[in-house]
Amino acid sequence: MKILADQNMPLVEEFFSSLGEVKRFDGRSVTSEQVKDADVLLTRSITQVNENLLSHAHKIKFVGTATIGVDHIDQSYLSERGIAFSSAPGCNAIAVAEYVISALYAYSQDRNVELRGKKLAVIGVGNIGKCLAQKLKFSGIELILCDPVRAQEGTLDEHVDIDSALAQADFVTFHVPLVKSGEHKTKHLLNEQRLKGLKSGMLIINASRGDVIDNQALLQAKQSGQKLELVLDVWENEPAILTELMDESLYASVHIAGHTLEGKARGTQMLYEALCKTMHKSATKQLEAFLPIPVVSQCHLNETLDETDYGRIAHMIYDIRRDNGLMRTNLESQGFDVLRKQYPVRREFSTLSISAPYAHQSKLQQLGFRIEQNEE
Repeated sequence: MKILADQNMPLVEEFFSSLGEVKRFDGRSVTSEQVKDADVLLTRSITQVNENLLSHAHKIKFVGTATIGVDHIDQSYLSERGIAFSSAPGCNAIAVAEYVISALYAYSQDRNVELRGKKLAVIGVGNIGKCLAQKLKFSGIELILCDPVRAQEGTLDEHVDIDSALAQADFVTFHVPLVKSGEHKTKHLLNEQRLKGLKSGMLIINASRGDVIDNQALLQAKQSGQKLELVLDVWENEPAILTELMDESLYASVHIAGHTLEGKARGTQMLYEALCKTMHKSATKQLEAFLPIPVVSQCHLNETLDETDYGRIAHMIYDIRRDNGLMRTNLESQGFDVLRKQYPVRREFSTLSISAPYAHQSKLQQLGFRIEQNEE
């Protein structure tokens, strides 16, 4: 069996080599000729999987995307062909939530703004939004949750409509799929009209899809003098992004919010398990067997610790300002896709085991750190 996998998916050989021959491809430039002999296609979000790509792939039995979003997959076409499909919902929820938390702490430090008492609108309360809300449960930040789909389903009791949420919030973070039409359209969810109604100094974070915000309208708002703080990981027209908008952003990155080693590898594991199920085989391999030991795995915190130190602890594992610097310094010379492909290894908060004063243990644990239980 020939298994064709995106070159940026980690641990594919480790998980899939016992099932078939693994070949790699460039997700941005893959052609129908490359996939024509494939039995299995494993992609990420930059590959459009549709009839144009698969028209000559007569052997293909399974398509998997190691991503939460599926707007790049023509599922109707796959269904017509009888091709099994799987995505990886929730695989990078922790990673994206920790990206947002790192951004909030960096913003707090760089702008000397107290987070406690501020209001954060979380637009989209699926796997990522729910994970973020859980991590911030004891942060002192008031959460405003907006997700009309889940409200209609009856799975979100605290739903606030988007315009009310934006009117109240000091910060907003987007975690919605890209939906281009219909009742719950998210393309240009933050548009020119809504931008005009935002509070002065609003912090806007987008780590969902670039098209969720009208980038031209956002640039125009900034250039006309509207006071907004921007944290942008995703952009319209990637990789040919609006570089002027990067210049107007506080922190910018190359669509890597979900790119922890654990997050990407979970996606690979989920596709491995889905393919095994399709093939009626037992999934015997586990992620923990393949992950390397992190460089920093333990720390001891003294009684002098206070909540203003939480950001410093989070930044020991991941500081968004590293990725902001990498993008600004290297985008012109290397390009968006190269920077994304060569993204440095990043780990999750759970890789750090902390010995902390008892009063701080539950809050640090809620953020995602492992706590060493001390004798009192």
